[in-house]
Amino acid sequence: MKNKNNLIISSLSVLLAFSANSAFAQSNYKEASNAFALYTQTGEIKNLDNAKKQLDNIYKTKKDSAKTRVNVLRAMVMSSIAYADSARTIKTDKDPIDLTYQTIDRIREKDREEFPGEMSYVKQNLAAALIKRANKSLQGQKFDLAYTDFLKVDELSAKNEDVTYNLAVLANKAGKSQDAVKFYKKIIESGNATEQQFLELAALYAKIGESQHNLTTLENARAKYPESKAILLQLIQEYATVKAYDAIVPIADQAIKMEPENLELNYLAGYANENANNIPAAKAFYEKVLELDPNNYESNLALGLIYLKDFLKDTDNHEAQYNAQSFLLKANEIKPYEINALKSLAMFYEKADDAEQLDRVNLLLNQLTN
Repeated sequence: MKNKNNLIISSLSVLLAFSANSAFAQSNYKEASNAFALYTQTGEIKNLDNAKKQLDNIYKTKKDSAKTRVNVLRAMVMSSIAYADSARTIKTDKDPIDLTYQTIDRIREKDREEFPGEMSYVKQNLAAALIKRANKSLQGQKFDLAYTDFLKVDELSAKNEDVTYNLAVLANKAGKSQDAVKFYKKIIESGNATEQQFLELAALYAKIGESQHNLTTLENARAKYPESKAILLQLIQEYATVKAYDAIVPIADQAIKMEPENLELNYLAGYANENANNIPAAKAFYEKVLELDPNNYESNLALGLIYLKDFLKDTDNHEAQYNAQSFLLKANEIKPYEINALKSLAMFYEKADDAEQLDRVNLLLNQLTN
């Protein structure tokens, strides 16, 4: 009988202890909830600290720390600490961002659906905290760390174009070119890409050697921003790089209206028109260059060659003869040892039957080429 009573007393003690622990956990949860409610009303960090301490007491038992409502509250508290306590005055064994993620992982996916407002609150705080941490990494030029945090923000904030743009820029800086392309393309596909974002993607394609994508991006940018000088000038430059001179001709006039005194642009317009056999237009652009800079070697040579071609076809064309000699001599004067100008002069003097000048030019050419 005595043994039986002892067993009953022992079992009762366990039950009472369990009830006491349960009541203790209930009290902690209530105090944590009240402290967190006070924080949302006042914004005072001390209330967050109190809420955390009460939850820490509950987390001492495996059973209580597995409860969904406890973890939902803890996720809200930890995410609030992660965002609001930027000075990290509340002591935690790990970064509150990491503790928030650990707490979320304890909540089953189907249980999260029962707390949509609470989970949205947690995600907003997490995203804001991650952006803060990423910005600190940026200040220290730790692009990989910043990129990793912005990836997490992207997961939390679907369709946030500012985050996507940050990811594109950071991926590029971190040497993750293909990732950067992916994020830039997402921005462009949204229809809200800025001129600068188009130009950055085009430059990225140029860096990784994808010239056709570079051109396509600039062409799409021009279609969206037809009055953009930066896009138009870059497009012309890229056409020149791939020797697509026919594509420059129809857009050269608009570009020159934007920068009428741009020597390189006027020369390029002349060269493009010359390649397209629009000789009068080519002459006009080359002459514009010489109005701006009479000592421009390239335009003097280009005009000299155009008139030389006419003179070679018709030696009775005295205007062509005079202009060819004049421009070629000017080019030679600017750069006396340039082979192209000297060879052109040699052709001119040979056709003009000027043996003395031909010998002089050939002698210099022999000296330079031997």
